[in-house]
Amino acid sequence: MPSFLTWLGGAAALISVAGCGQAIIGSFLLSRFRWQEKRPPCPDASNLPAVTILKPLHGDEPLLSEALESVCRQDYPHLQIVFGVQSTEDTAISHVRALQARYPTRDITLVIDPQQHGINRKVGNLINMYAFARHDVLVISDSDIHAGPHYLRDIVRTLESPQVGLVTTLYAGLPASKTLVREMGAIQINHNFLPGVMMSRLLGRRDCLGATMALRREILEQIGGLEALVDHVADDAVLGHAVRALDLDIALAPCLTWTTIGESSMRELLLHELRWGRTVKNLEPVGYGMSAIQLPLFWATLTLLCCHDARWAWVFFGTVWLIRAMTAIGVNIATAVPAWAMLPLLPLREWISAAIMVGSARGKEVAWRGQTLHIERHVPVTNLRQPLEPGD
Repeated sequence: MPSFLTWLGGAAALISVAGCGQAIIGSFLLSRFRWQEKRPPCPDASNLPAVTILKPLHGDEPLLSEALESVCRQDYPHLQIVFGVQSTEDTAISHVRALQARYPTRDITLVIDPQQHGINRKVGNLINMYAFARHDVLVISDSDIHAGPHYLRDIVRTLESPQVGLVTTLYAGLPASKTLVREMGAIQINHNFLPGVMMSRLLGRRDCLGATMALRREILEQIGGLEALVDHVADDAVLGHAVRALDLDIALAPCLTWTTIGESSMRELLLHELRWGRTVKNLEPVGYGMSAIQLPLFWATLTLLCCHDARWAWVFFGTVWLIRAMTAIGVNIATAVPAWAMLPLLPLREWISAAIMVGSARGKEVAWRGQTLHIERHVPVTNLRQPLEPGD
């Protein structure tokens, strides 16, 4: 009779096979998405609406100037850029001043306002900035996002559909330098998160990816404004839920952006990933648990540990590693983020990811920019014409 370890190894092998299938499908979907993105953009700019892009900032960070400049280089005719900080001593101010000098014809506004509005300092910063937004199409973009020149055109064209209430974008990890820690952080996003997003969208999920959130002013005011988000840690999830409650879609713009991976130590990276994992786990516990399928090499290694005396287990592990490496190469090409040296470390990266999932299983508190925040699942929204009260 097969031992318990044999049964466990067999079960892990089945999960690993499913994970390989998801990796193959996700890599293909991402490559197809990128191919469609490379189609020539519409040259007619006469009917494009004016856009205000809101960039909340907090301190200096690797590649910050490059990320902010990518917004100034947008091929978009009617654009206002609003940067916001909450302290006159914020080191990001010098980057904005340099951009104002470098792009004197760009409509660039810097808002410095220390007022706090709730536990979410990013949203509080956005509330301060919102008073200076002149246009009705609003794009909220994280400070570390690098965008191609047609980023805004793709977003606005996607938002033109009357059934679309919110537009978001995919983002890949861009290491600020070629260090092991930053490469490890990038491949977690590029080889696990991105294919997983593509697979979930194929299955019908329409999540809001908070790196970019674009919507019309009337929609934002209908859900209660930014004030409805300021007492929630996962403001992107709450915003997406509120838009769906209006029977409007969350659409994905046909463009890829890149987020800077700037952690300087493994401890910093692990704390960042633990914060992200704990947030997702508390908002979507079932979905987060199911995402363990995205780690086929972890499960193949578990199979090998349980059945190390069986030749098939070694062959199976090698086959899974080969499949995982091939899909990783496809993702590297699709994202334009080469990480060839990391291919031998894919099993280690998946074991780290599995450890993060285990560490995320308990606790509802996360540390973020000097704050300890408590995560709660967002409640169903029944009346979005009034701001949510603190604690809702």
